[in-house]
Amino acid sequence: MNTSRPEIYLDYQSSKPVDPRVLDEMIPFFTEKFGNPSALHKVGDIATDALEESRREIAKFINADDDEIVFTSGATESNNFALLGYMLKNKRKGNHVIISEVEHISILNIAKYLQMQGFNVTRVPVDRYGRVSIKKLERRITDQTILISIGYASNEIGTIQPVAEIGKLARERGIKFHTDAVAAEGAVDLDVKRDNIDLMSLSSNDIYGPRGLGVLYIKKGARPNPVIQGGGQEKGLRSGTENMPAIVGMQAAARIMKKEMKSEVKRFRGWRDRMIKQILEEIPDSYLNGHPQGRLASNAHFRFDGIEGESILISFKDEGISVSTGSACSSKTLEPSHTLIATGLLHEEAHGSLQFTVGRFNEDSDIDRALEVVPKVVNRLRKLSPIYKARK
Repeated sequence: MNTSRPEIYLDYQSSKPVDPRVLDEMIPFFTEKFGNPSALHKVGDIATDALEESRREIAKFINADDDEIVFTSGATESNNFALLGYMLKNKRKGNHVIISEVEHISILNIAKYLQMQGFNVTRVPVDRYGRVSIKKLERRITDQTILISIGYASNEIGTIQPVAEIGKLARERGIKFHTDAVAAEGAVDLDVKRDNIDLMSLSSNDIYGPRGLGVLYIKKGARPNPVIQGGGQEKGLRSGTENMPAIVGMQAAARIMKKEMKSEVKRFRGWRDRMIKQILEEIPDSYLNGHPQGRLASNAHFRFDGIEGESILISFKDEGISVSTGSACSSKTLEPSHTLIATGLLHEEAHGSLQFTVGRFNEDSDIDRALEVVPKVVNRLRKLSPIYKARK
């Protein structure tokens, strides 16, 4: 490994550091403000006030009402709460849910579980950019469809879905609409009212808050059954003593993000566009995965003919640069990305992919260094590849 240079982190989609300003607001809730919001004394009152203030701040982040915010342990629990909870509560109204072919692995596995419980699940296909067609979605609606769950944006290839159109279609057809908005947090202006969203999953860490804390937005009239039973916290919707340091951290992260997102997105977009332009111009047989314009400002996802993403990843690691080949939640398998396969790529094409995601603490020099390394790594690996043949 090259130890002469500082480590460069370009994998912000898989995990983000806690912003020091967020940590500063969390620390008192580990020590002097340690109360339980359920306790009926002054220390408990302090925690209760902080809990409700946090709920208000996070509601403002997505243009929701305070009482529509429920705290969970993370986005995966929020997704379970939304899909399992809503389908179980409303199974007499219908037994059909629609998802897309490019959903996060947590949604795909929840869908498999729902099928095991007797529910019908339909996956709507996507185009070559990973984008859902409204017409194809509409054709899959039946008189038994009660829920549509489409992620706001791909955590792998960065494509942003037509969320407002999906919400409008669902509202017109009397169907509830859930979106896993984790990948879009901090990159897109989230507005549940504007986009006709009934249920939305959020994660604290994806806006530079602590891990282990998430939110499910629940529009009035879309209440799901609880999936965790216990003491009845969160108005009986999600039992378990509230994680107050993390909750305070998430509200601080949301407040900071709301203030700084516009300038951050502008900076990220500049880095993203520079990487896309330079890599596609300098490296033959290289391609951009995902939508060329309708994508997250922080995401640049490429594939290179004749080599494997894992080999590129290891080579970057040796250069002191952290990148990824796709979703961190499904990276333990050697199978190609289901998202890339859904866009029409062959298995060998999907294997040769590399994902850069930039974030708050990157600098111009990080991008300079990455762009210096990419051509060298790709050229070296292609020379070693028995399958790569350069186009003449």
